Amino acid sequence: MRKLPYERRILARALAAGAAGTFLALLLLWTGDFSSRLCWLATVFLFFSWTGFALSAQNHVVFSLRTLANLLAALREGDYSIRASGARRNDALGEVLRELNDLGRTLHQQRLGALEAATLLRKVMDGIDVAVFGFDKHGALRLVNRAGEQLLGRRAPALINHDAGELGLADFLVGEDRRMVPIAFPARTGRWEIRRTRFRESGLPHELVFVSDLSQALREEERQTWQRLIRVLGHELNNSLAPIKSVAESLADLVKRAERPPDWQEDMHSGLGIIASRADALARFMGAYAALARLPAPAKKSMEIGGWVRRVAAVERRIQLRILEGPEISIEGDAAQLEQLLINLVRNAVDASLETGGQVELGWDSTGHTLDVWVCDEGRGLANPANVFVPFFTTKPGGSGIGLVLSRQIAEGHGGTLTLRNREPGPGCEAHLRLPI
Repeated sequence: MRKLPYERRILARALAAGAAGTFLALLLLWTGDFSSRLCWLATVFLFFSWTGFALSAQNHVVFSLRTLANLLAALREGDYSIRASGARRNDALGEVLRELNDLGRTLHQQRLGALEAATLLRKVMDGIDVAVFGFDKHGALRLVNRAGEQLLGRRAPALINHDAGELGLADFLVGEDRRMVPIAFPARTGRWEIRRTRFRESGLPHELVFVSDLSQALREEERQTWQRLIRVLGHELNNSLAPIKSVAESLADLVKRAERPPDWQEDMHSGLGIIASRADALARFMGAYAALARLPAPAKKSMEIGGWVRRVAAVERRIQLRILEGPEISIEGDAAQLEQLLINLVRNAVDASLETGGQVELGWDSTGHTLDVWVCDEGRGLANPANVFVPFFTTKPGGSGIGLVLSRQIAEGHGGTLTLRNREPGPGCEAHLRLPI
């Protein structure tokens, strides 16, 4: 039986189901007191009825299974419009048909959702000005958006399935995942940011490359930087040169007089003192700017955190700092630069607390692979937190506006971050330094 096709097995079981009754009826018929003509007619009728019902049962089962196979084949081919009739409850075959119909509707909705999502993704990719390239594991181009077409000067059909080397994009698939490089494309030359990520399609690895034009953004940022720098430098120079010019003209007029006043020497000394003072202030300003522009790369060595914090705390003698000691750990850093950073933070905190008679708290802790150092004061807080890291911005009389900018550069040079925010609840401000361990 196992070697027979499924249809033959159904027929064999249907015949076996009626065989006993048919043979018993024939036995009773032929052993009874009936004429031979009647016996032969009855035999023929029973035989054809028996085989006919068996074949009908076979055909019904086979037809139902072939209907199910056709429905499943349609679903496999992506045709979700076909529905099976006779899908009713309290019926074994009807329950199967109902589940198939529900499966077809679900797959239809999912395909519509996938098509809509793919259409949206395509429109988004075509609408952005970032070139997108997708490569398979062999380096052949499988995906490109409109910005990529414009960058290479060819339409997608002429690019798809071409090797990255043929398209001049082989360098995008090697090296760092994110970098900035100058590249001359067929359509445009400039400075570009290359970002590479990986994804899988049909279980196979692919590379997705994003190419962003930084030239315009860099030029705009450079222009704004020059404008800010010229505005600040012009303001500082005018603040110093205007009084120098005024005093110099007054002194020149005083020297030209035929009859000088009795206290002319005092006026002369006073005027020259003003000129010297303003020249010294201008020199300090330019020196502070030069220090900001010439910050060297950190010379990293192993340094112990507790000793670093305690040395900085010992430098400040105006008030007694409250130190919250953390774990004794070491990091790789430039001790001179980090000491200058922490001195700047502590000095600002003490200046703020002296105005209100508050205290200053200095402490550190480690979480995972990072070191957290904080300096909290009880001053009036930050009136304009957005400007604290703007070069030359200061609220202190005689301040240069360089300290916090220089401190943040030192923190970023060590791969860390520096943030300032008002304490909640206040009063005061909290400076938070985070460095990698």
